[in-house]
Amino acid sequence: PKNIKASILIVQHMPPGFTKSFAERLNQLSKIIVKEAEDGDVLQPGVAYIAPGDYHMIVKEQKQMNQYFIQISKDAPVRGHRPSVDIMMNSLVHIDIKKVIGVIMTGMGSDGTQGMTLLKQKKDTYTIAQDEASCVVYGMPKAAVEAGIIDEIVPLDRITNKILQQLGA
Repeated sequence: PKNIKASILIVQHMPPGFTKSFAERLNQLSKIIVKEAEDGDVLQPGVAYIAPGDYHMIVKEQKQMNQYFIQISKDAPVRGHRPSVDIMMNSLVHIDIKKVIGVIMTGMGSDGTQGMTLLKQKKDTYTIAQDEASCVVYGMPKAAVEAGIIDEIVPLDRITNKILQQLGA
């Protein structure tokens, strides 16, 4: 919905040059604003930020201004991934946020499992994994499910509704 009261952070394993057009396309199709994240972006409710290809996306906090902002990093790939879901999720542990809804969707490997595990331990976090039947590649969701950190496994077409339920929308 257009008036969602949360920021959305998306880390997709895509090469440079593809994430900007991907964000533009999603922006055309969505009721919310979707953009490729830029260094210094201040998180706003109702905006989805996509990590740029070949850059990690880290969330930082400016306590004196009571806001969160994005830092883009060229730090080394994590288990072959830059951007890395784990890097983004790990950054959320270090800021003062009330609730996190973590979603792991189709993809190879286990990126996201370590970060989501840490979030579950340190923050009020509700976790969702895409089910095997609707995944192109069940690697990332499977790793999270096998780690025992997933609250709910749902098909792709039900993920949005589950997120909205958790937000009370």
